[in-house]
This record gives sequence, C-alpha cells and structure tokens, in this order.
Amino acid sequence: MLATESEFLQLINKNRGILYKIARMYTDNVADREDLVQEILLHLWKSFAHFEGRSAFSTWMYRVALNTAITFIRKEQKKPVLAGDAEAAWQHLAEDMHTDKDERTALLYKAVQQLNNIEKALIFYYLEGLPHRDIGLQLGITDNNARVKLNRTCTKLQAIINKMTA
Repeated sequence: MLATESEFLQLINKNRGILYKIARMYTDNVADREDLVQEILLHLWKSFAHFEGRSAFSTWMYRVALNTAITFIRKEQKKPVLAGDAEAAWQHLAEDMHTDKDERTALLYKAVQQLNNIEKALIFYYLEGLPHRDIGLQLGITDNNARVKLNRTCTKLQAIINKMTA
C-alpha cells in the first residue's frame, strides 16, 4: 500500500482516540502524555509505508502505539528523577484530576497506571471491546490465556481501586 500524507492524516484523525487512551494509560501527567502521543505519531508515520492492509488500520495502530508506549515508559524509568521534578509531576497530576469532568475515569486511569505493561494492554483491549480471541492475537497468547489473564487483571485492578478509595 503506497503511503501518502493525506491518507495517513485521515486515518489518524479517524482513530485518534486510540492515541489518547494509550497515552493516558501509560503516563500520569499531561506533559508526558503529550510527549508519548508525539512519539506514537512519529512511529506510526515512520512505519506507515510498511502497513500492508492485512488487518484493519486501527488494529495495526494499536500494536504500534502499545509497543511505542512500552518502549517510551522503559526509557522514562531509566531517567533519574529529581525531587523538584517529582513534585512538579505530582502537581500536574493533581491539577489534571481536579479538572477532569469524570472523577471515576481519572480514578480508573490512575489505578491502571499501577498495572504492569501487559496488564495495561489487556485492560486497554478489553475497554476497546475486543473479544478474547483478538486480545490473544494482539498479545501473542491463546484466547483462553487472554481470558484468564484478563480476569486476574480485572480482579487486581478492582483491588487497587478499592485501596485507593478506602
């Protein structure tokens, strides 16, 4: 499939919700979210010429975005955190949570950030409405394994939310 900028932009606009959902699941402040969205867009554009159309664009986009997010988070975790940076990040998060219209959504995203990368991907795919078979295909596991992992992850997520609201 020959890649053109206008085709790319049209597909990105149609599926832009994926970018923001993944960025919000993997980062905890606005600045990092913006950086991650830009990083994902860059990787999508660089690899768009290789998109062959064997799957839906959104499916391909999920995979690139999740892989980019995981790599981004690994890089960020290796950076030293200065006390001032941590305080600024906490302030950003507090401001973001106060301006969020749906506090339950903010609580869910905050809880999801405590999950490991695979668990985050499972929850993301689940929230996107993918069946267990498709979740398994995306993660390279069987649909039965996806079902078990998802159930365990949902139980863990509920425990995190309960702890946060207690």
